[in-house]
Amino acid sequence: MQEVHGYPARTRQFFTVLLPILVTQISLMAPGFFNTVMAGHISKEDLAGIAVGASIFFPVFGAFIGLISGLTPVIAQHYGARRTRAIRSVVQQSFYWATLLAVLILALGILTIPAFVHALALEPVVEDITMEYLSYISCGLIPVAPAVVLRNLIDAHGRTNLTMYITIATIPINIVLNYIFMYGVFGVPAFGGAGAGLGAALSYGIFLVLNVIAVLTIKQFARYHVLVHLPKPILGDWWALLAICIPIGLTIFCEQSIFGAVGLLMAAYGTTVLAAHQAAMNFTTIVYMLPLSVSMAITILVGFEVGGGRENGARAYIRLSRVLTLVFVGAIALVLAAMRDFVAALYTTNTEVQELLRVFLLYALVMQFCDCVNAPLQGALRGYKDVTVTFWLAVLSFWGIGLPSGYVLAGWTELGPYGYWAGLNGGIIVGAVMLMIRLRIIEERMRRSAYSIS
Repeated sequence: MQEVHGYPARTRQFFTVLLPILVTQISLMAPGFFNTVMAGHISKEDLAGIAVGASIFFPVFGAFIGLISGLTPVIAQHYGARRTRAIRSVVQQSFYWATLLAVLILALGILTIPAFVHALALEPVVEDITMEYLSYISCGLIPVAPAVVLRNLIDAHGRTNLTMYITIATIPINIVLNYIFMYGVFGVPAFGGAGAGLGAALSYGIFLVLNVIAVLTIKQFARYHVLVHLPKPILGDWWALLAICIPIGLTIFCEQSIFGAVGLLMAAYGTTVLAAHQAAMNFTTIVYMLPLSVSMAITILVGFEVGGGRENGARAYIRLSRVLTLVFVGAIALVLAAMRDFVAALYTTNTEVQELLRVFLLYALVMQFCDCVNAPLQGALRGYKDVTVTFWLAVLSFWGIGLPSGYVLAGWTELGPYGYWAGLNGGIIVGAVMLMIRLRIIEERMRRSAYSIS
């Protein structure tokens, strides 16, 4: 990653950063896709069990990963300003607090999740699958913590292609492990849907090993010596980093937990509706990887430009990201809209689930158009390290507007379970408008600041 000028050069650099992130994010979603498909072909109970387990685990997991990802703009700005020692300190101190946080989350889950799952009043077989799945996959939190710290170090230097290679190497192993444990091959007993959690936990450990090897052997990162001579924990540094990271993590939690909450509310409509909802949510999550990847790329590029004092460059990247995201997501959504029958058949052979899934997929595609406006704006604001207001806007749009309106539409109109999706789409649209206003405020503030300095 380097300083460039003009839209052609910026477009090339934008795609240089974006494409590996996109491949990485799609690869990360691949196990979830195959898990859902494999579980759907075992039984609708296994699919529903994974649906409930994923609705509980992944909002917390996503918030945890998102919280650590707050390091990306911090490191990117240090890199833009060529502050080598600051980068080393940030990474080493983050090893401590990220791992400690993983332990605390795991302990809290052990104390609270069993009672919470039981309170959902699921079918006994679905409850058993859910608890087994959660007990396995939650063990992966411990190796994920330092691995994601190292991943943010790599990404903040614009080496997103390296992250891509690491992920591509990990994901096939994950899928194979999931298949082995779900179906039972090579003498391993079949765990059913719960086996997906065991395979995922083991793959997280492999992900850590590969990131460590990369940081130790590649000269660009080895020069920081982040894995040798670890300093004592400095609580003051922890709080300074967490002041940026926590709002980002909470923002992602607001986004992902809302979908988890809707997934749990779907349980009231029965196993068939819950299974169809899970398949549609899995599908829309895969398509969402494009706007999400743009958001992550813009965070890196804006952070790099701001760190180097190039406000005009930051604004140019933001405009570029918004146009390209809308064009590409629109094209993909239109193509996939014509393939609903194929997608439904891919996820399950149950005709009842397929019929519901076809309708859910229409709402899922509308959601992608909303997200292609929302996500790049969030990435831009994170690049400016403007994270607190972004968090409160997420709370308002998702929990203040999206879920309540979805609840009303589901309970008091003929939409039924589809009302939750309609409400979420409305919340995302309102959030995008508010983020756009906030970005204008931040850009104007930066312009005034640059003018006063000059």
